[in-house]
Amino acid sequence: MLGVIVAEIALSVLVYDLTGSALMSALAWALGFLPYVVGGTLLAGVADRFPARRVLVGCDLVCALCVVPMTAPGAPLAVLLALRCCLAVVSPIFAGTRMATLADILGDGDLFVLGRSLLRITAQSALLVGFGLGGLLLTVASPRQALLVTVATFLASAALLRLGTRRRPARARTGGALVTDSLKGARQILADRRVRALLLLFWVPPTFTVAPEALSAPYADGLGVGSVGLGLLMCALPVGAIAGELYAGALRPVTRERVALPLVCVTLLPYLGYALHPGLAVSLLLLAVSGAGSAYTLGLDQWIVRDVPEELRGRAMTLLTAGLMTFQGVGMALAGVAAELVGVAAAVAGAGVLGTVCCVLSALEVRRTEGRDGADHDMTGR
Repeated sequence: MLGVIVAEIALSVLVYDLTGSALMSALAWALGFLPYVVGGTLLAGVADRFPARRVLVGCDLVCALCVVPMTAPGAPLAVLLALRCCLAVVSPIFAGTRMATLADILGDGDLFVLGRSLLRITAQSALLVGFGLGGLLLTVASPRQALLVTVATFLASAALLRLGTRRRPARARTGGALVTDSLKGARQILADRRVRALLLLFWVPPTFTVAPEALSAPYADGLGVGSVGLGLLMCALPVGAIAGELYAGALRPVTRERVALPLVCVTLLPYLGYALHPGLAVSLLLLAVSGAGSAYTLGLDQWIVRDVPEELRGRAMTLLTAGLMTFQGVGMALAGVAAELVGVAAAVAGAGVLGTVCCVLSALEVRRTEGRDGADHDMTGR
């Protein structure tokens, strides 16, 4: 994650400097998310039909090979974006396999929820370090030279996984073509109304949460706060998310599940404050409070691992990750379009209004299906 974040912030700032367009800056972020749907749907079967360690190490090595050409002097922007799309195809396979393996190690109870929370805290911490590292590197090196960090981190991750984890057997031995098997698994997962509602609730809030992140470069420019202000704006959401995860992790499991739906309904409300065109300090506070609201995912984690059969768990988690990143990519692109039409502040406030409505509707659907949570049911949609 450290290397990927360095690449993302460098690319976003570079595109905005070259074009002066909030739309193009947002699209630079979005291109790293939208291809997730390809790997998450057509290749999801990899997560269940091969040993987890082999899949994880292989994904890291493929990603490292994709980044190496980016470091070449003179590599055009179009090539950089295309290679970034390749990274996005592989990423959901890695994330889904890791999440399913975590359930194999910790079980499907509260330990899994806390383990997932710890991984998210680690990821958000990587965001903070990555933003700082990216800004520091760009003061002494070109963006392409900074991409060498990405290569090193993928290779380090592959080594840690190969040497620091033990081999586990494949979760399911399925025959037939990989793409066919992946699509069949996706149909089985999405046919179940309860699981479908939970997946949607995972996907909807981040679609709108990403608006300030996608528009951080033009917003910081409008405030006149420079690169320091930009870094602070990009760090505020992760800081809030870490605080929320730590607090929610200390609650009893039943309490976390009880507050999950109310929390998801209010997590985007702080964005409405952008309608008042706040300064840097207030903007940081609004973002931190919204980030803390993302602790609702601890409750959702418990439900999703409980309701998906073990033999489909890898494909379900890969699909979850692919949908999550794809929805975020769409949200970033739409935020850029909205900013071109109504301005950055109004676009973020609008994301807060529309996002809150969508979150409430999604939460109501989960509430309507909660009688089936934990019940014995198959994946045929009954």
